[in-house]
Amino acid sequence: MTQEELFGLLHEVAHPELHNDIVTLGMVENPVVTDDKIQLTLLFPRSRDPFALSIKKRCEELIAARFPDYSGKVSIFIKEAAPKKAAEKKEQKPFGGEDGVRRILAVSSAKGGVGKSTVTANLAVALSRLGYKVGILDADIYGPSQPMLFGVEDYRPEGEKKDGKDWILPAERFGIRIMSIGFFIDPADALMWRGPMATNALRQMIRQTLWGPLDFLLIDLPPGTGDVHLSIISEMSITGAIVVSTPQKVALADVVRGIAMFRNDKIDIPVLGLVENMAWFTPAELPENRYYLFGKEGVKMLAERQKLPLLAQIPLIQSVRESGDAGRPVSAKTDAASEYYDLLANNIVRELP
Repeated sequence: MTQEELFGLLHEVAHPELHNDIVTLGMVENPVVTDDKIQLTLLFPRSRDPFALSIKKRCEELIAARFPDYSGKVSIFIKEAAPKKAAEKKEQKPFGGEDGVRRILAVSSAKGGVGKSTVTANLAVALSRLGYKVGILDADIYGPSQPMLFGVEDYRPEGEKKDGKDWILPAERFGIRIMSIGFFIDPADALMWRGPMATNALRQMIRQTLWGPLDFLLIDLPPGTGDVHLSIISEMSITGAIVVSTPQKVALADVVRGIAMFRNDKIDIPVLGLVENMAWFTPAELPENRYYLFGKEGVKMLAERQKLPLLAQIPLIQSVRESGDAGRPVSAKTDAASEYYDLLANNIVRELP
């Protein structure tokens, strides 16, 4: 193991209260890595930090799992002291090829089952129709949906060597470049990809995908606010976040936590606005009627309370589901349903600096 590999491993350990990993927080002091031992000190700013022992244990478990040869040779000390100022974030060079990616947008839901992945897919195509070059990074380890939504389930990434570096080639359909964790695993195994396995796979996808020049890279985040989110945030310069939810109260409670994560001082990612998905249902035989199956305007009211833009209200439309099941996002064609995603795309572009 090298010191660089050790730091890469410790990037996966987050402080639950400070909402960032211990390396970025400057909590790792005096790391020593030799052939026969690993030694480091963890700095905690307050006396008897309730997370100190669990963080130490997490570090030990990660090292033992990844580098079993060091079993019994790891010494981790806990020290009460102000964390050293983490190295200031260097200006990140564009990744994904020589021309790189201009803007990275995180699409979050906090709550599962609200249609985040469908919104991501259709937003990508709508942005493409506006003339932008767009890619999707499907980071939803609990259920990667983008391969099915774009009809590329059978795609297996190939490698390419460029400028002395090994790259992974994304799939491409409807003008959208797609890289998904689903390309590397059997769908039945997705739920097993947690913790170190997931963060390492995502880190490789982020660093090695040959996106080429993109105006927008959309990240389809998994539900929740856990380690995977922190890993992605630490790896990428995210331009802004979009939060998707249904108007249902049980979903909105999680949205508030998701917004708080992005607004945390240690993360500080602008929330561009909220999207109310499945806002209402209008049957074809009663085109003037709206049925609010999940509650009425819950996301709209939350946006007002949070002082955030409501980027779009998207109804529950049968053709959206049918198009997704067929591997052809509904926004790839011009009809009444695609207009909602066109509006969303235009509103997002307006919110960007």
